[in-house]
Order: sequence, then C-alpha cells, then structure tokens
Amino acid sequence: MNRHAGSKGSDQSFRVAHLVTVDLSLRFLLLPQLRAVSEVGGEPVGVSAPGRWVEELEAEGIRHVPLRSSTRGMNPLADLRAAWELWRILKTEEFTVLHTHNPKPGLYGRILGRLAGVPLVVNTLHGLYATENDRFIKRAVVYTAEAVASRFSHAELLQNPEDLEFCRRRRILPRGKGKLLGNGIDLKRFDPSTVGSRTKVRAHLGLDEGQIVVGMVGRLVAEKGYPELFEAARSLPDNYVVLAIGPDDPEKSDALPPEMLAEAEKSGVRFLGMRTDIEDLYAAMDLFVLPSHREGFPRAAMEAAAMGLPLVVTDIRGCRQVVDHGVNGLIIPPRRPDALADAIIKLGEDETSRRTMGEASRRIAEERFDERRVVHTVMETYREGLVARGLGHLLPAGMVEGVPVLRPATPQDASTLARLHSSHIGTGFLPRLGLRFMRVLYRALIAWRDSVVLVADDGTGPVAYVAGVVDVGDFYRFFLRRYGLQAALAALPRAVRPQNLRRAWETFRYGQEHVDVPAELLALVVAPRARRRGLALRLGRHLIDALAAAGAGEIKVVVGADNLGAVAAYRAMGFSEAGRIEVHAGEESEVLVWRA
Repeated sequence: MNRHAGSKGSDQSFRVAHLVTVDLSLRFLLLPQLRAVSEVGGEPVGVSAPGRWVEELEAEGIRHVPLRSSTRGMNPLADLRAAWELWRILKTEEFTVLHTHNPKPGLYGRILGRLAGVPLVVNTLHGLYATENDRFIKRAVVYTAEAVASRFSHAELLQNPEDLEFCRRRRILPRGKGKLLGNGIDLKRFDPSTVGSRTKVRAHLGLDEGQIVVGMVGRLVAEKGYPELFEAARSLPDNYVVLAIGPDDPEKSDALPPEMLAEAEKSGVRFLGMRTDIEDLYAAMDLFVLPSHREGFPRAAMEAAAMGLPLVVTDIRGCRQVVDHGVNGLIIPPRRPDALADAIIKLGEDETSRRTMGEASRRIAEERFDERRVVHTVMETYREGLVARGLGHLLPAGMVEGVPVLRPATPQDASTLARLHSSHIGTGFLPRLGLRFMRVLYRALIAWRDSVVLVADDGTGPVAYVAGVVDVGDFYRFFLRRYGLQAALAALPRAVRPQNLRRAWETFRYGQEHVDVPAELLALVVAPRARRRGLALRLGRHLIDALAAAGAGEIKVVVGADNLGAVAAYRAMGFSEAGRIEVHAGEESEVLVWRA
C-alpha cells in the first residue's frame, strides 16, 4: 500500500459548474442554483461565452470560466471549437458536478463531461427543440441527438411534464432516467404588493391610466410569436398599447429583421429592449401575451402570473403548464394573429374578468412556480447522484445531516475507498496505476482474512477509513497470488512504464523485506468535510485494538517525513518514532511503531 499514509494539505472543494451558451442565462435563469452551491459551502462556477453579466456574477462570488467560441446561432465550426475549449477546461478544472443546459451545451457537454471523468454529469432539458408538428428531418435530428447525449449523463432533469412523458414514451431517455424538475421564479421579487405603483410606472413610460397596456417579454425572434403580435396590434383599438420587452438575438436564424421592427413601431408597438426592472413593467400592464411557437416552460409567463396578470398564450407545451384556460387566462391556437387580437380585445374590454383572472394567476404561481422547490430538487439530485455512485464523500458538510458511525468495510465500499485514497493521499505511486487498479487492491484488502478495514459512514457512504494488516508481507503474497493478473490488467498501460515498474518493485520488496514489525497501519484518510471531528483518532485507535486482538504486539505505520500533521496524529494514537527509510529512492519516510 501507500507508505506515506495521510492526507493532502489542501481540501478539495465541492465544485459545481453550470454550462450554458451565454452569460445572460447564468445571471437570469440559473443564479438561484449557483447561489445554493455557495450556501452549502461549495464553489459555484459558470461556464459560458463571456459578456456583460460576468461582472455581476463575480460580484456574487461566482467564478466564471469563459467559453469564447460558444455561440447561440448555428455555426458548426464555432461549436467544434467550443467543444474543444470545454474539453481543455474539463481536463484542467476539478469539477465535482457538471450541470449542462440545452440546446448545444447540453449535447456536447454531457458527452465530454462523461469522457473527461467528471464524477457527476447532470443535464436540464429546458424544452425539446422540436415538436411533433415539425418536419420529420428536424424531429429525427433533435430526438436522436438527445437520445445519444442522455446516455452520457448520470441524471436528467426535465422542466416540462409533457416533455418527460414524451421522452419516456419514445425511449429518448434511458429506462429509469429522468426526473421532473419544473420551473420557478422568485415569488418575493415578483409580488404585486411590493413593487412600484402602477400609476408611477405608467407615468414614467408616458402611458395614460385609461389605456389598455398589453405586454410581452421575450427575445426578438420569430419563434416567440412576435410576427403574430405585430399583425394583431394593427387591428387593436386606438386605446391599446403593446409593449415588447426583450433583447435582440441577431445570431438566431429567426431573428426579426430591422424592417419588421420598424413597421411594428410605426403601428404603435413600443420596444423597450432588455430590462432589469421587469417587475415594475409588469405592474404597468393590464394583460400579458405570449404567442410563442415553442416553449419549454416560459419564465416570463410565470413572472406575469406571479404579478397577478391575466395571460393570453398559445396552445403549446409549457404555456399549458402556466395557464388554465378560462381560469387565469386564455389559450389560443399558435400562428393565429386573428385569434390573438380577439383574445386581447376580449380581456381588454372586461375589467372584471381581468381582475378575477389576475387573482387566480397569483394563486397558481404560489402553488406551482416557487423557485425554492426547483433549487431543492437540483441540490437533491446532486446529493442522490453522488451517493448512488459511492461518491458521497465529495459532498460538502452543508449537504449532509448524519453523524458518522464506524463500521467494517464491505466489498461494496472498495470503489469509494479507492477514490478517497487516490484523491487525498498525497504521496506514493499506487494511485498512478489508475482507479481500476486501486479498486482491485481494496477489494483484496477487504477480502483478506487478516486485514482490518474500518470506515466512518455518515449516511452518504464512507467519508473516512483506516486499513491495516496483521502481516504486510503475507498480504502482498496473497494479493499477487489471488489478484495479480486482475491487478496487472487493470493497471495497463500505466504499469509498463519503466518508472512505475521500478516503483512497484520497490513497494512489493518493502512488503517482503521490512518484516521486523509485520503488522502495519497501511492507510488512513478523512475526507475534507469530515475533518476536525476526531475521526482520524477514533479510527486509528479502533484499528490498533483490532490488530492487537488478532495478536499484533507491535504495529508500524510509514508516513512521509514532511507530513508533520500525520506524524502528530499518529503520536496521539500512541505511536513513537522508530527511524527513517526510503521506500522509493530520494523520498524519505518516517517509521512510527505502536507497542502494546
């Protein structure tokens, strides 16, 4: 085993990266989820194209990693460059979780995250980018791409229940994978009782109290239904004002042409651009419209509902989850400007219906759209995913409630112990042979009759462990005889490197030649979140008692001579210095011995 038992000097943090196309999504869609990682003691990271919102993210304590080739438009060469950039990021950064978001980052991000060995890859499907009404070729490409990418993630979160049912029925998701996430907003921010007064906001916008204000929020692309809104606006009475709130999106293939915008402006549509005071603008509206062609789960519609507005939306998935027809708004067929105009006028002329539906909208928002529930589901997905993979020790203390209890290790613990060893024992060469080799080694150690392997389990799996043997020479002979071929195959091709061959011989020679004290404490590791609880001392003393009960009158431990913290811990267990050796040339180790 590793002759330098102990832990690395610096803790590895719980690092969660959200991968999106542009920084606007991090700032306005994912900020609560990023904040939640900070609140439990982890490090949130945003990966996207850099932009104007990076400064605000960093002011929140969120580190941003630029993905400079990332674009919203269809650009295969840029997408390939972005994928290559992401690969280099993943090989450099030590992310615990990579959380991808569709469309494009959700496809290449899941695949690259899994190939790069990120412990947990999670994807949120915000909405399928093809409907059953689209052309066959588009549906085939979108559904196939999602089906392939979903095989690489560990967890799939879907915002829309219709998408979840569809993906399961069409086998786009693997059997048993897929959880309903829903969508949510900050109900405190979007609360009509706390925002600026309707009169003041209208006065600031130059609007009269007698006007009927119709609002829409969304990127200026055709998919959102702006062409239908502009056509409908031409048939509205003179006392109706249409507000279009949202940024240009010139990279998208369906970006609205300048001449269409100019024509709409002539007909009375007011373009307010990208706004951060959107809650005040909702307060100025009489009703909200979203004549979209495709949605996942529209945030703007949820915000408008929370602000107590009646809504007019199209009969598509996503919108159907926000509006109950006749209760808090009207649902109309998509791509029908005449139906849109009729619905706007119907609500505009009926103040009582607007008020009743607005009250229902607020109730529905409170029942369905609380972002705290969404954040909780995301964090639970991280916890459950890591625990299920035997990686519960990577969780921060803020996500764990259990008190560690000591128990004997089982064969099922071998993978976790191998990961703990590889991640937190700072010296020695065995981890260089790879995680598969380390799993074999720990399976052998747990299986051997004269070994003692104890773990501290806090309900998420082992967060600390200690391993020792009655006779280290006997253990290595057992290991070579029973597991030698399996271990060699697991270590290929790393094992054939000359330096590793030499160090392997030195390690096993140590096990054969240094038998003056055959019993040995081989490894003691405590994950960062479980430190400062006295676990190392408890585990060490339990191991000493167990080995002594098996007949060991002396027990040695070998630790890096410069690992002063480990040396002090072993002294507290009753070990005393017995000299120095060089298991590997040029690397001094301290030998400490416990005597009955």
